[in-house]
Amino acid sequence: QVRLVESGGGLVQPGGSLRLTCEASGRIFSGDRWGWYRQAPGKEREMVATITSGGTANYATSVEGRFTISRDNRKNTMDLQMDNVKPEDTAVYYCNSRRFVSPNYNYWGQGTQVTVSS
Repeated sequence: QVRLVESGGGLVQPGGSLRLTCEASGRIFSGDRWGWYRQAPGKEREMVATITSGGTANYATSVEGRFTISRDNRKNTMDLQMDNVKPEDTAVYYCNSRRFVSPNYNYWGQGTQVTVSS
C-alpha cells in the first residue's frame, strides 16, 4: 500500500506562483509514473502533468510553459511548480502514483485546493 499526501495549495492571485508537493510513503516500487491531476467544480478530473521514474515529463496543453513537474526518487516526493497561474487553474489538485507492470497499482492522494482569484 502507498500513501500519498499533497501540500502547498491555497489562494493565489492571477499571475502569481504556487508550489505543490506530494510525499509518498509505504511500499514504493521503481518504474512507476507519478502525476498531478485536477478537478474543477462540475468538471471531470483531468491530467495536468505526469513524470516517469526516469524524469520524462508530459504536460497538458493548457499548462505547458507555465507549470513544471519534478520528482526526487530518493525522497519519494514530487513537486508541481505553478507559475503565471490563471483563474481557470482553480481546482482540487490530486497526486497520483501508477505502475503499469507487476506489481501494478494506481494510488491517489486526498487532494489540495488551489484557488486563483484577485
